[in-house]
Amino acid sequence: MTEHPFPHVTIGNYAITALSDGYLTASLDLLVNIDQDEASELHRRSGSHDHSPMHINSYLLHGNGHVALVDAGAGGVKQWGGELEERLPLAGVQRSDVDTILLTHAHPDHIGGLTDIAGRATFPNAELVIDDREVAFWRDDANLAHASERARGNFQIARRALDAYADRLRSFTANEALPGIEAVPLHGHTTGHTGYLVGGPARSMLFWGDTVHFPLIQAARPEASVILDNDPVGAAASRLKTLEMASAEHLLVAGAHLNERGFARVARSKNGYVITYED
Repeated sequence: MTEHPFPHVTIGNYAITALSDGYLTASLDLLVNIDQDEASELHRRSGSHDHSPMHINSYLLHGNGHVALVDAGAGGVKQWGGELEERLPLAGVQRSDVDTILLTHAHPDHIGGLTDIAGRATFPNAELVIDDREVAFWRDDANLAHASERARGNFQIARRALDAYADRLRSFTANEALPGIEAVPLHGHTTGHTGYLVGGPARSMLFWGDTVHFPLIQAARPEASVILDNDPVGAAASRLKTLEMASAEHLLVAGAHLNERGFARVARSKNGYVITYED
C-alpha cells in the first residue's frame, strides 16, 4: 500500500484511510427537537466558528484480498464535494482497483460519486453492497409520488446509481458484508441506514454513516434530529443507542460528517456524549 498524507488506521486485517470528498453547505436550521439558541451555543462552545460547511468523508479499505470503499461521496452532485476522484490516486488507488463499495445509505452525498454525468458507473469493477430495505425504498414508486419536490431529485440520483450497478448489486438484511466486516442496522435516518463494524483483536471500529450530521451538537443532545431524517424519532433512538455502544465498547468511529481527520472516539458527558477526534 502506497504511503500517503491522509489519516489512516489499521483495524484487524484492514488498513483504513479517511478520504475527504470536500464539503456541502448546511445550516443549523436543519436541526429539529433542539432550541436553535442552544444549538448555536453548543457549536460556539466547541470552538467551531462556522457551521455552514458540512464535511463529506469516504473511507478506503485494504485487506482480506479486497480494495473497498465505504460510501462514494457526492461526486459534485448539487455542487457538493467532488474531491474523492483526485484523492483516490494520491492514496495509490485507481477507480478500477475498487472491488467493493459498502453503502451506508443512498442519499446524494454518499452515492453521487458512483456515476458520471451520463449515468455510467465510475467504479467499473465494484460490487455495490447495500441493505435491501434501502433499495426497496428508493425503487418504490409510491414513495416517489409522496416525496417533496426537493426529495424527488434524490430519488432520481439514487435510482441512477442503482441502475448503473444493477448487474453487480448485493443487497442484504443481515450478514457479513465482507470478511471481518459486519453490517449493523442503524435505521431511522433512512429506511435501510446501515453501519459497518470492523473487528480486530485489539480494537474495533464502526462506520456509522449519518448517525450525526452536526457531531458536536448531536452527541451532546442525541435527541436532536435533522429534517433530512425519514424517521426523526427513530433516528434519535438509533443515535442514542449507537453513541452508547461506541462509548461502552470503546469503539473507534468513522462517519461521513466527522471532520477531515475522519476518526473519533465517543465518551459519556454529564448530559449526553462528547466526540473527540483522533490525531
